[in-house]
Amino acid sequence: MATALERYDPQIYELIRQEKARQSACVRLIPSENYVSRAVMEANGSCLTNKYSEGYPGKRYYEGQQVTDLVETIARERAKKIFKADHANVQPYSGSVANIAAYMALINPGDTIMGLSLPHGGHLTHGWKVSVTSKVFNSVRYTVDPNTGRLDYNQIEDLAKKYKPRIIISGATAYPREIDFEAFGQIAKKVGAYHVSDIAHIAGLVVAGMHKNPVPYTDIVSTTTHKTLRGPRGGMLLCKAEHADKVDKSVFPGMQGGPHMNTIAAIAVALAEADTPEFIAYARQIVKNAKALAEKLLEYGFNLSSGGTDNHLILIDLRNKNVPGKKLAKALDRAKIETNYNTTPMAPDHPANPSGLRLGTPSVTTRGMKEDQMHLIAGFINKVVENIDNEAVIEDVSKEVLLLSSQFPVPEHFIIPNRDNQDVPQPMDTLTPWLF
Repeated sequence: MATALERYDPQIYELIRQEKARQSACVRLIPSENYVSRAVMEANGSCLTNKYSEGYPGKRYYEGQQVTDLVETIARERAKKIFKADHANVQPYSGSVANIAAYMALINPGDTIMGLSLPHGGHLTHGWKVSVTSKVFNSVRYTVDPNTGRLDYNQIEDLAKKYKPRIIISGATAYPREIDFEAFGQIAKKVGAYHVSDIAHIAGLVVAGMHKNPVPYTDIVSTTTHKTLRGPRGGMLLCKAEHADKVDKSVFPGMQGGPHMNTIAAIAVALAEADTPEFIAYARQIVKNAKALAEKLLEYGFNLSSGGTDNHLILIDLRNKNVPGKKLAKALDRAKIETNYNTTPMAPDHPANPSGLRLGTPSVTTRGMKEDQMHLIAGFINKVVENIDNEAVIEDVSKEVLLLSSQFPVPEHFIIPNRDNQDVPQPMDTLTPWLF
């Protein structure tokens, strides 16, 4: 029987169907992408889309919030639990909004922030020159060590002492090694700065204990709710109790209006999924897969930034292969392998045509792939590099990738958690009077 979307708008219905088929048929190695469960998808597409909930639980500017207050409270409590934080704000529309809201909660326009340079693995909103963050704030940037490709905490401290930033930002979008949040916290204290940590990429690894939790060493932690956390597209802020009011006011009314309650409900579901042994096992496999993929790529002669990975992400410097990153990413896409071309720390490239390629393992791990499959994928990548201008070979690789993908279908249900012992009120119990 045709769905409502199929009947009303067959053109969009068909495009969504094609995208679902495309996601199923290819190996997705973009580190910021993943698959969400059917439960998350249902919450995100629910009737909560219809509700406007400007404000916070118990302090809304619209009536009819009996359900939405509970939904947001549940999401906040689950976030606080799994990240061991005093306070959580689940309203930011995205990680970029969350980052800017974190800065505005602590400092004033014109103050100095210090973050990782974009070509060295930082994010646009860490103060890069084309971002509004470099226009609102004075931006100082630290880099990775040119010899090791790793963060040099002595260099970061020297830079902080020289420029006296009001905020030091830890975290990255293309850094394959574990970050010492405690060291960042100590540097911030020495220069009288706040410490803001952006864990958008590694939030799921933090939950699983595969990466140190920055919450004890940070004034505000910013994150997205997708990527390794495997939730919907959204943002979140975690902070110490002393910053809770400032964070909430910075998000609303400082940065945005009404929250997307459907997204917040889906975040709550994803956080419940993350609070399970199955999720911990999944996150651990993400790292195992990334290491296995990195080791095999090294065997094929690829140069990896910092020589490998500690997390979900691999950054390849392709200069020794004489293949531009953009050209390879396009060729791999034709071979049904999704990656993204990316700058690398020591290459003097333009971001539109860099010599790097960024890979990640969250999506393939969700599909159940393990180390043996990572070795196969490394071989596919190497074959495309060696035959970059041979479309017949690329087509052959695409058939092999399609066969591999067919053996690992996209799961719709990840985890059925035991919800018997919740520390928040059950919505049905609370709302019984409304139902009769």
